[in-house]
Amino acid sequence: MKTLFNELTEANIGKVLENEPLAKHTTIKIGGPADIYIEPNSTDSLCKAIEIIKDKNVKWTVIGRGSNLLVADKGIEGVVIKLGAGMDDFDLNGEILTVGGGCSVIRLATIISKKGLSGLEFASGIPGSIGGAVYMNAGAHGSDMSNIVVKARILFNDGTIQWLSNEELDFSYRTSILQEKRPGICIEAVLQLKTGEKEDIVAVMQKNKDYRRDTQPWNYPCAGSIFRNPLPNYAGQLVEAAGLKGYQLGGAKISEMHGNFIVNAGGATAQDVLDLIAFVKKTILEKYDIRMETEVEIIGRN
Repeated sequence: MKTLFNELTEANIGKVLENEPLAKHTTIKIGGPADIYIEPNSTDSLCKAIEIIKDKNVKWTVIGRGSNLLVADKGIEGVVIKLGAGMDDFDLNGEILTVGGGCSVIRLATIISKKGLSGLEFASGIPGSIGGAVYMNAGAHGSDMSNIVVKARILFNDGTIQWLSNEELDFSYRTSILQEKRPGICIEAVLQLKTGEKEDIVAVMQKNKDYRRDTQPWNYPCAGSIFRNPLPNYAGQLVEAAGLKGYQLGGAKISEMHGNFIVNAGGATAQDVLDLIAFVKKTILEKYDIRMETEVEIIGRN
């Protein structure tokens, strides 16, 4: 691993660190170390890094801004690549927006709204990256990424890169083809927006932000929604009806504001969160005969 670290450092691809605690890179502030951690400074640097890593036959994992992510306490084996600065640029051509996978969804939605362009209002409070939003088909307030993605540039697990159309991405509720059928990460996306009245767009954005602030526990470290909604039911309502709001195991606690959020109440471990998830699943199954599925991505060493 030391040889790989030295090669990556000498390749001048961006930030390269050893044994980097991933708790520093997740919104729930939980996660053990990455053997090697990289923040590429461009798409070319990303491709160069993948070449070097593949040549050494080392496992690699890509993350975004760390929302909707639970990293195991033992960390992640091999190389962790974070798409961030250097892969967060965007280019606007009329109503067509081309954006890097590392771009903040909230930042982008705010900038675009002020230009009088509609399409990202639903995303005004989603604290992730564009790459992660495409991967998860992130959504809120009756809309999601599938409504605006034209195509996305995907880095697949074998290291190849390819553009996939909206249809090829096979979007469904909080899901895309990238999660299981064709595992990969979005490193760039082309979005179709619509021209609208700036004042109306900004007003909707603010309304959505206010709703999130008033109903979700962003004053605590958390990973966003933990469970997918088992439609026509809603995960948060089921957890609340079962009397589980405020329930705590170790440092992990079900938010008292919203039943579908688990917060790091202080010193929480990934195992605390996993134990709490298992407890919720068991309780809801016993009470309502409904199987809960996680929305949060759980990765790392067992």
